[in-house]
Amino acid sequence: MRSTETRSGPRRLSLVAAVWVVARTFASAQPAGAQDSAAQPATPAAAPGIRWEKSFTTIPSGRWTGHRLGDGQPDIQGDWSNSIANHDNFTDPQGGTPGDPVRRKRALGPRAERAPSRVSDPADGQVPFQPWARAKQQEFAAGLWNATRQEYIEPLARCAPAGIPKSFMWHGYEIRQFPQAVVFLFNSGTRIIHLDGKPHLPQNIKLWNGDSRGHWEGNTLVVDVTNSNSKARFARTGEFASENVHIRERYIFDNAGKRFDYEATFTDPTVYTQPWTVTIPNRRYVAGDPQDGWHYEVPLANSPGKELIADHVERPCVENNGPFGQVAVPKKAAP
Repeated sequence: MRSTETRSGPRRLSLVAAVWVVARTFASAQPAGAQDSAAQPATPAAAPGIRWEKSFTTIPSGRWTGHRLGDGQPDIQGDWSNSIANHDNFTDPQGGTPGDPVRRKRALGPRAERAPSRVSDPADGQVPFQPWARAKQQEFAAGLWNATRQEYIEPLARCAPAGIPKSFMWHGYEIRQFPQAVVFLFNSGTRIIHLDGKPHLPQNIKLWNGDSRGHWEGNTLVVDVTNSNSKARFARTGEFASENVHIRERYIFDNAGKRFDYEATFTDPTVYTQPWTVTIPNRRYVAGDPQDGWHYEVPLANSPGKELIADHVERPCVENNGPFGQVAVPKKAAP
Protein backbone atom coordinates (compact mmCIF):
# COMPACT_ATOMS: atom_id res chain seq x y z
CA MET A 1 0.00 0.00 0.00
CA ARG A 2 1.33 3.34 -0.97
CA SER A 3 0.22 6.35 1.00
CA THR A 4 -0.98 9.42 -0.87
CA GLU A 5 -2.58 12.65 0.22
CA THR A 6 -5.91 14.35 0.31
CA ARG A 7 -6.00 17.84 -1.07
CA SER A 8 -7.84 20.03 1.42
CA GLY A 9 -10.21 22.54 -0.10
CA PRO A 10 -9.16 22.44 -3.81
CA ARG A 11 -10.62 25.22 -5.88
CA ARG A 12 -12.97 24.41 -8.66
CA LEU A 13 -12.06 26.37 -11.75
CA SER A 14 -14.93 28.40 -13.10
CA LEU A 15 -15.83 28.02 -16.77
CA VAL A 16 -16.74 31.46 -18.06
CA ALA A 17 -17.80 30.30 -21.51
CA ALA A 18 -18.79 26.78 -22.51
CA VAL A 19 -20.11 25.64 -25.87
CA TRP A 20 -21.49 22.18 -25.41
CA VAL A 21 -21.30 20.12 -28.57
CA VAL A 22 -22.54 16.54 -28.39
CA ALA A 23 -19.87 14.20 -29.71
CA ARG A 24 -20.84 10.53 -29.61
CA THR A 25 -18.53 8.36 -31.70
CA PHE A 26 -17.18 4.85 -31.74
CA ALA A 27 -18.53 2.29 -29.35
CA SER A 28 -17.19 -1.10 -30.32
CA ALA A 29 -17.85 -3.09 -27.19
CA GLN A 30 -19.08 -2.60 -23.67
CA PRO A 31 -16.08 -1.41 -21.62
CA ALA A 32 -14.87 -3.45 -18.72
CA GLY A 33 -16.60 -2.19 -15.62
CA ALA A 34 -19.53 -0.71 -17.56
CA GLN A 35 -21.80 -3.40 -16.14
CA ASP A 36 -21.63 -1.49 -12.86
CA SER A 37 -23.88 1.19 -14.37
CA ALA A 38 -26.92 -1.10 -14.27
CA ALA A 39 -26.91 -0.87 -10.49
CA GLN A 40 -26.82 2.92 -10.52
CA PRO A 41 -29.91 5.00 -9.63
CA ALA A 42 -32.13 6.48 -12.35
CA THR A 43 -30.71 9.93 -11.68
CA PRO A 44 -27.11 10.80 -10.78
CA ALA A 45 -26.34 11.11 -7.09
CA ALA A 46 -25.73 14.49 -5.52
CA ALA A 47 -22.19 15.67 -6.07
CA PRO A 48 -20.05 15.06 -2.96
CA GLY A 49 -17.46 17.65 -3.98
CA ILE A 50 -13.95 16.95 -5.15
CA ARG A 51 -12.40 14.07 -3.26
CA TRP A 52 -8.83 12.80 -3.31
CA GLU A 53 -7.66 9.44 -2.02
CA LYS A 54 -5.03 9.14 0.67
CA SER A 55 -3.65 5.81 -0.46
CA PHE A 56 -3.56 3.41 -3.39
CA THR A 57 -2.24 -0.06 -4.07
CA THR A 58 0.18 -0.31 -6.97
CA ILE A 59 -0.92 -2.62 -9.79
CA PRO A 60 1.57 -5.27 -10.98
CA SER A 61 2.17 -5.95 -14.65
CA GLY A 62 0.94 -9.36 -15.78
CA ARG A 63 -1.62 -11.16 -17.93
CA TRP A 64 -4.76 -9.44 -19.14
CA THR A 65 -7.82 -11.58 -18.35
CA GLY A 66 -10.49 -8.95 -19.04
CA HIS A 67 -12.51 -8.21 -22.16
CA ARG A 68 -10.71 -7.63 -25.45
CA LEU A 69 -11.71 -5.60 -28.49
CA GLY A 70 -11.97 -6.97 -31.99
CA ASP A 71 -8.33 -6.16 -32.79
CA GLY A 72 -7.13 -7.94 -29.64
CA GLN A 73 -6.49 -4.88 -27.48
CA PRO A 74 -7.47 -5.05 -23.81
CA ASP A 75 -10.70 -3.06 -23.52
CA ILE A 76 -9.88 -0.04 -21.37
CA GLN A 77 -12.34 2.44 -22.92
CA GLY A 78 -14.20 4.81 -20.64
CA ASP A 79 -13.91 7.78 -18.30
CA TRP A 80 -10.93 8.07 -15.97
CA SER A 81 -9.33 10.49 -13.54
CA ASN A 82 -6.25 10.57 -11.35
CA SER A 83 -7.18 9.83 -7.76
CA ILE A 84 -4.77 11.84 -5.60
CA ALA A 85 -4.62 15.55 -6.55
CA ASN A 86 -4.57 18.13 -9.32
CA HIS A 87 -1.59 19.89 -10.84
CA ASP A 88 -1.03 22.55 -8.17
CA ASN A 89 2.05 20.88 -6.74
CA PHE A 90 4.11 18.15 -8.40
CA THR A 91 6.16 16.76 -5.50
CA ASP A 92 3.65 17.54 -2.72
CA PRO A 93 0.42 16.61 -4.52
CA GLN A 94 -1.97 17.79 -1.83
CA GLY A 95 0.23 20.57 -0.51
CA GLY A 96 -1.23 23.44 -2.52
CA THR A 97 0.65 25.88 -4.72
CA PRO A 98 3.51 27.72 -3.00
CA GLY A 99 2.92 31.46 -3.03
CA ASP A 100 -0.81 31.19 -3.74
CA PRO A 101 -2.38 34.44 -2.45
CA VAL A 102 -5.74 32.73 -1.90
CA ARG A 103 -5.93 31.46 1.69
CA ARG A 104 -6.95 27.84 2.15
CA LYS A 105 -10.10 27.07 4.10
CA ARG A 106 -8.38 24.29 6.03
CA ALA A 107 -4.86 23.85 7.27
CA LEU A 108 -2.67 21.43 5.33
CA GLY A 109 -1.48 19.55 8.38
CA PRO A 110 1.94 17.88 8.72
CA ARG A 111 3.71 16.90 5.48
CA ALA A 112 3.96 13.29 6.68
CA GLU A 113 0.15 13.06 6.69
CA ARG A 114 -0.13 14.09 3.06
CA ALA A 115 0.57 12.01 0.00
CA PRO A 116 4.16 11.32 -0.94
CA SER A 117 5.64 12.88 -4.04
CA ARG A 118 4.52 11.76 -7.48
CA VAL A 119 8.21 11.22 -8.12
CA SER A 120 8.50 7.54 -7.18
CA ASP A 121 12.16 7.25 -8.16
CA PRO A 122 14.55 8.55 -6.85
CA ALA A 123 13.55 7.80 -3.27
CA ASP A 124 13.75 11.40 -2.05
CA GLY A 125 10.72 12.25 -4.19
CA GLN A 126 12.42 15.14 -5.99
CA VAL A 127 13.06 15.69 -9.68
CA PRO A 128 16.85 15.30 -10.03
CA PHE A 129 17.49 18.64 -11.70
CA GLN A 130 20.93 19.90 -12.58
CA PRO A 131 21.72 23.04 -10.54
CA TRP A 132 20.87 25.46 -13.35
CA ALA A 133 17.59 23.65 -14.03
CA ARG A 134 16.60 23.63 -10.36
CA ALA A 135 17.12 27.39 -10.27
CA LYS A 136 14.97 27.75 -13.40
CA GLN A 137 12.21 25.60 -11.92
CA GLN A 138 12.14 27.77 -8.81
CA GLU A 139 12.05 30.87 -10.99
CA PHE A 140 9.05 29.49 -12.92
CA ALA A 141 7.26 28.66 -9.64
CA ALA A 142 7.79 32.15 -8.23
CA GLY A 143 6.87 33.85 -11.51
CA LEU A 144 3.47 32.14 -11.72
CA TRP A 145 1.97 34.67 -9.33
CA ASN A 146 3.68 37.69 -10.88
CA ALA A 147 4.05 37.01 -14.59
CA THR A 148 6.45 39.76 -15.55
CA ARG A 149 7.82 37.55 -18.34
CA GLN A 150 5.91 35.57 -20.93
CA GLU A 151 7.55 32.28 -19.89
CA TYR A 152 5.99 32.61 -16.42
CA ILE A 153 2.43 32.40 -17.74
CA GLU A 154 0.73 29.06 -17.14
CA PRO A 155 0.31 27.54 -20.65
CA LEU A 156 -3.13 26.19 -19.74
CA ALA A 157 -4.32 29.78 -19.26
CA ARG A 158 -3.82 30.16 -23.01
CA CYS A 159 -5.63 26.91 -23.78
CA ALA A 160 -2.44 25.07 -24.71
CA PRO A 161 -2.38 21.28 -24.25
CA ALA A 162 -1.35 20.26 -20.74
CA GLY A 163 1.38 17.96 -22.04
CA ILE A 164 3.04 15.00 -20.32
CA PRO A 165 2.46 14.21 -17.48
CA LYS A 166 0.18 17.13 -16.52
CA SER A 167 -2.70 15.90 -18.72
CA PHE A 168 -3.27 13.10 -16.20
CA MET A 169 -3.62 15.62 -13.37
CA TRP A 170 -5.95 18.07 -15.13
CA HIS A 171 -9.61 17.02 -14.78
CA GLY A 172 -11.07 13.69 -15.80
CA TYR A 173 -10.60 12.40 -19.35
CA GLU A 174 -11.90 9.76 -21.71
CA ILE A 175 -10.06 6.86 -23.36
CA ARG A 176 -11.28 5.56 -26.71
CA GLN A 177 -9.77 2.75 -28.74
CA PHE A 178 -9.56 2.21 -32.47
CA PRO A 179 -7.76 -0.42 -34.54
CA GLN A 180 -4.05 0.20 -33.95
CA ALA A 181 -4.62 3.28 -31.79
CA VAL A 182 -5.48 4.43 -28.27
CA VAL A 183 -6.92 7.96 -28.05
CA PHE A 184 -7.02 10.17 -24.95
CA LEU A 185 -9.61 12.96 -24.94
CA PHE A 186 -8.30 15.32 -22.30
CA ASN A 187 -9.91 18.49 -20.99
CA SER A 188 -6.95 20.24 -22.63
CA GLY A 189 -6.56 18.51 -25.96
CA THR A 190 -6.32 15.12 -27.63
CA ARG A 191 -3.48 12.61 -27.68
CA ILE A 192 -3.08 9.61 -30.00
CA ILE A 193 -0.91 6.60 -29.17
CA HIS A 194 -0.10 4.73 -32.37
CA LEU A 195 0.09 0.93 -32.17
CA ASP A 196 0.89 0.22 -35.83
CA GLY A 197 4.65 -0.17 -35.44
CA LYS A 198 5.55 2.80 -37.61
CA PRO A 199 8.69 4.79 -36.71
CA HIS A 200 8.66 8.10 -34.87
CA LEU A 201 8.26 11.39 -36.71
CA PRO A 202 11.35 13.25 -37.94
CA GLN A 203 13.21 14.93 -35.09
CA ASN A 204 12.48 18.45 -36.36
CA ILE A 205 8.72 18.00 -35.75
CA LYS A 206 7.88 18.90 -32.14
CA LEU A 207 4.48 18.43 -30.48
CA TRP A 208 2.91 19.46 -27.16
CA ASN A 209 2.17 15.81 -26.32
CA GLY A 210 5.14 14.39 -28.19
CA ASP A 211 4.99 11.52 -30.67
CA SER A 212 3.69 8.33 -29.02
CA ARG A 213 4.36 4.80 -30.30
CA GLY A 214 3.08 1.94 -28.17
CA HIS A 215 2.35 -1.75 -27.82
CA TRP A 216 0.60 -4.01 -25.33
CA GLU A 217 2.42 -6.36 -22.96
CA GLY A 218 -0.36 -8.23 -21.14
CA ASN A 219 -2.23 -5.69 -18.98
CA THR A 220 0.34 -2.97 -19.67
CA LEU A 221 0.35 -0.42 -22.47
CA VAL A 222 4.01 0.45 -23.08
CA VAL A 223 4.60 3.74 -24.88
CA ASP A 224 7.74 5.38 -26.24
CA VAL A 225 7.46 9.19 -26.45
CA THR A 226 9.78 11.50 -28.41
CA ASN A 227 9.46 14.80 -30.31
CA SER A 228 8.19 16.83 -27.35
CA ASN A 229 8.28 20.61 -27.70
CA SER A 230 8.55 20.77 -23.87
CA LYS A 231 6.59 24.02 -23.65
CA ALA A 232 4.24 22.62 -21.01
CA ARG A 233 5.09 22.63 -17.32
CA PHE A 234 4.53 19.53 -15.19
CA ALA A 235 2.66 21.53 -12.54
CA ARG A 236 2.20 25.02 -11.15
CA THR A 237 5.45 24.41 -9.28
CA GLY A 238 7.42 24.86 -12.49
CA GLU A 239 8.97 21.43 -13.17
CA PHE A 240 9.97 21.02 -16.82
CA ALA A 241 11.96 19.10 -19.44
CA SER A 242 13.76 20.15 -22.61
CA GLU A 243 13.10 19.18 -26.22
CA ASN A 244 15.69 16.43 -25.75
CA VAL A 245 13.53 14.49 -23.29
CA HIS A 246 12.76 10.85 -23.93
CA ILE A 247 9.79 9.39 -22.03
CA ARG A 248 9.00 5.73 -21.50
CA GLU A 249 5.42 5.24 -20.26
CA ARG A 250 3.67 2.23 -18.73
CA TYR A 251 -0.11 2.18 -18.28
CA ILE A 252 -0.77 -0.76 -15.97
CA PHE A 253 -4.47 -1.77 -15.82
CA ASP A 254 -6.11 -4.05 -13.30
CA ASN A 255 -8.16 -6.88 -14.77
CA ALA A 256 -11.35 -5.60 -13.16
CA GLY A 257 -11.15 -2.53 -15.41
CA LYS A 258 -11.49 -0.13 -12.48
CA ARG A 259 -7.94 1.18 -11.94
CA PHE A 260 -4.65 1.80 -13.68
CA ASP A 261 -1.27 3.18 -12.69
CA TYR A 262 0.48 5.63 -14.96
CA GLU A 263 4.26 5.29 -14.71
CA ALA A 264 6.63 7.37 -16.82
CA THR A 265 10.41 7.50 -16.80
CA PHE A 266 11.98 10.75 -18.00
CA THR A 267 15.48 10.77 -19.47
CA ASP A 268 17.01 14.13 -20.39
CA PRO A 269 20.77 14.52 -19.74
CA THR A 270 20.56 18.22 -20.63
CA VAL A 271 18.25 18.94 -17.66
CA TYR A 272 18.46 16.07 -15.14
CA THR A 273 21.34 14.35 -13.39
CA GLN A 274 19.72 10.93 -13.89
CA PRO A 275 16.55 9.33 -15.27
CA TRP A 276 13.57 9.56 -12.91
CA THR A 277 10.05 8.14 -12.66
CA VAL A 278 6.63 9.59 -11.93
CA THR A 279 3.68 7.46 -10.72
CA ILE A 280 0.06 8.65 -10.95
CA PRO A 281 -2.85 6.37 -9.92
CA ASN A 282 -6.12 6.57 -11.87
CA ARG A 283 -9.66 5.22 -11.39
CA ARG A 284 -12.65 4.69 -13.67
CA TYR A 285 -15.97 6.55 -13.52
CA VAL A 286 -19.22 5.23 -14.99
CA ALA A 287 -22.63 6.64 -15.92
CA GLY A 288 -24.51 7.65 -12.78
CA ASP A 289 -21.44 8.39 -10.69
CA PRO A 290 -21.68 11.81 -8.97
CA GLN A 291 -20.41 14.70 -11.05
CA ASP A 292 -17.98 16.80 -9.05
CA GLY A 293 -16.61 19.36 -11.49
CA TRP A 294 -13.23 17.67 -11.63
CA HIS A 295 -12.95 13.88 -11.80
CA TYR A 296 -16.23 13.28 -13.60
CA GLU A 297 -18.12 15.90 -15.61
CA VAL A 298 -20.21 13.74 -17.95
CA PRO A 299 -24.00 14.33 -17.87
CA LEU A 300 -26.52 11.59 -18.58
CA ALA A 301 -28.18 11.32 -21.97
CA ASN A 302 -31.90 12.03 -22.07
CA SER A 303 -33.12 8.43 -22.24
CA PRO A 304 -35.74 8.01 -19.49
CA GLY A 305 -36.58 4.46 -18.53
CA LYS A 306 -33.53 3.04 -20.27
CA GLU A 307 -30.03 2.10 -19.24
CA LEU A 308 -27.98 5.07 -18.05
CA ILE A 309 -25.88 6.50 -20.87
CA ALA A 310 -23.00 8.92 -20.33
CA ASP A 311 -23.49 11.77 -22.80
CA HIS A 312 -19.98 12.90 -23.66
CA VAL A 313 -19.69 16.50 -24.69
CA GLU A 314 -16.89 18.74 -25.87
CA ARG A 315 -15.58 21.32 -23.40
CA PRO A 316 -13.82 24.04 -25.40
CA CYS A 317 -11.18 26.04 -23.61
CA VAL A 318 -11.50 29.80 -23.12
CA GLU A 319 -8.44 31.86 -22.30
CA ASN A 320 -8.24 33.12 -18.71
CA ASN A 321 -11.26 31.07 -17.64
CA GLY A 322 -9.91 30.47 -14.15
CA PRO A 323 -7.26 31.23 -11.55
CA PHE A 324 -4.09 30.27 -13.40
CA GLY A 325 -1.92 32.83 -11.65
CA GLN A 326 -1.88 36.54 -11.02
CA VAL A 327 -0.86 39.20 -13.51
CA ALA A 328 1.84 41.69 -12.73
CA VAL A 329 0.43 44.81 -11.13
CA PRO A 330 2.65 47.88 -10.99
CA LYS A 331 3.02 49.41 -7.55
CA LYS A 332 1.58 52.86 -7.07
CA ALA A 333 4.03 55.58 -6.33
CA ALA A 334 3.86 57.00 -2.83
CA PRO A 335 1.96 60.34 -2.65
